[in-house]
Amino acid sequence: MCGVVGVVGNPKATDILVQGLEKLQYRGYDSAGIFVETADQQTHLVKTTGSINDLQKKLTAADQGSTGIGHTRWATHGGVTVENAHPQYSDDERFYLVHNGVIENFQELKDQYLQGVSFKSQTDTEVVVQLVDKFVTIDHLSTTDAFFKVISLLKDSSYAMVMMDRKDPTALYVAKNKSPLLIGRGTDCNVICSDSIAMLDVTHQFVEIEDGDVCVVKADQLQIYDSKRQLVTRREFTVNVDPSASDKGTYPYYMLKEIDEQPNVMRRLSAKYLSQDGQTVLDPNLLKAMANADRIYLVGAGTSYHAGLVGKMQLERLTGIPTEVRVASEFAYDEPLLSEHPFFIFLSQSGETADSRQVLVNVNQQHYPSLTITNVANSTLSREATFTLLLDAGPEISVASTKAYTAQIALEAILAKAVGEHLNRAVARQFNLKQQLALVAQGMQMIVDEKAQIEKVAQDAFVNAQQAFYIGRGIDYTVSIEAALKLKEISYVHAEGFASGELKHGTIALIEAGTPVIGIITASRTASLTRSNLAETEARGAKTFVIARAGLSEAGDTFVIPDVDELLTPLLSVLPAQLLAYYTSLNKGLNVDLPRNLAKSVTVE
Repeated sequence: MCGVVGVVGNPKATDILVQGLEKLQYRGYDSAGIFVETADQQTHLVKTTGSINDLQKKLTAADQGSTGIGHTRWATHGGVTVENAHPQYSDDERFYLVHNGVIENFQELKDQYLQGVSFKSQTDTEVVVQLVDKFVTIDHLSTTDAFFKVISLLKDSSYAMVMMDRKDPTALYVAKNKSPLLIGRGTDCNVICSDSIAMLDVTHQFVEIEDGDVCVVKADQLQIYDSKRQLVTRREFTVNVDPSASDKGTYPYYMLKEIDEQPNVMRRLSAKYLSQDGQTVLDPNLLKAMANADRIYLVGAGTSYHAGLVGKMQLERLTGIPTEVRVASEFAYDEPLLSEHPFFIFLSQSGETADSRQVLVNVNQQHYPSLTITNVANSTLSREATFTLLLDAGPEISVASTKAYTAQIALEAILAKAVGEHLNRAVARQFNLKQQLALVAQGMQMIVDEKAQIEKVAQDAFVNAQQAFYIGRGIDYTVSIEAALKLKEISYVHAEGFASGELKHGTIALIEAGTPVIGIITASRTASLTRSNLAETEARGAKTFVIARAGLSEAGDTFVIPDVDELLTPLLSVLPAQLLAYYTSLNKGLNVDLPRNLAKSVTVE
């Protein structure tokens, strides 16, 4: 949620800020703004509700600067208004601040320190910038000391913030806690960003900032202080991502591009983690740690949680280790009774999911081993877990996750096979995953090449639907949940995924004439049962569709996917559902990539 950018020491700061905000649109936002200042202290503040395009329309040739900050806001405290948009500024218009996160004690700070101050917004962020101004103007602290003092008062808060002082346009003041933030080292300038993708046109060299750090950033100087106000050095790293990888190219939306990229993602994962003869190539220390576990806990949110449901079946089948899947936001504050030797796996596309990060903090405090499976190297969950496996799916920009979901499932299968082989389980040794992933990639390509058929179904049955249901059993039920999420989040059609055996226990009461019901049928043991459940809904007026594996298909089935091992069928059965969601949204005239009220990277609990 929200995007933060900053530039110090570059005469094209305005362009860099706007281009950076464009790259961060995927995070979700409803207003945007920038503040820039020239070396001779000429300043420009431009804010708007709506999109980055709306912001660009308000910019003029005069709105240039060499130092500046920018922000895309996803409303929390206060509605979507220009006044609540960032940057926020102090009463005397000396200090300007952008902030991602939540200041938990903002009301107490406001009541204690800022009586009589005239507030222009309803945001928690304005409290921070007004406090800095008070400590400078009334208490006569330096800007640095005032910033440090304010940070020390932010109890139990999350923040990634960048502040400017109009009296010194050569410096940016930066602080981080629980929210992602990086410093980029450019040529003759430095930059700040929530995600490296925002600044890859400027630099590929970045510096980690740890929770509690406060930084003073100048064009040719970087000072980082830890929570004890000691000068420290943080690790620098290189982001080897082609900036063009985050472009849509000829596609109308990122989601369609990312759906089409899935066959190549499968091939890339296979090449990286499986040798030519099909042997897994993973860290032996990771395999040993997992093999020593008496229970595995998969932790995720949203789509990543759904990928974990598939991973549970893969892990239990191939390793024999009992596995649980937990919703991160529930686990973080209601930890279940753990086994004696647990191992934790965190699934997160961004590696910055706040709820999962809170669980990992708890896990680390108890000294349990952990693994993060993520798409983003050097992300917070990656850095703080014991082990990391990267999805290497390339940037995923659309809010609705597609290729990250299938990449997570494929990598979970690779991991399960590797641990099973380490435990000398015959079922893992005999699982020819290299061959199966090749079949999956071919099958994915076949499905994405049949878009016209899928779009017609979307137009005929889903565009005007008020609600829709996906049903299945076992591993098909896990895909039903993800398929329904895709439809509801980008088309706003009320959709749910149900275990088909539960229909008669209440759910069938929701079926009305014309209600779309999609049955997923890839498991031989339950195929006839799911078909019977579909018939029950059809008898009550539902318009039914079938996604079936070739070996279980029947005449009239809507989508037939190729035969692969049942543990990998979600990699194929989910694709028609992804495309149905895409074409339903598209034909309703909605913004496929940026659905209302949603953010790509949920960095606030």
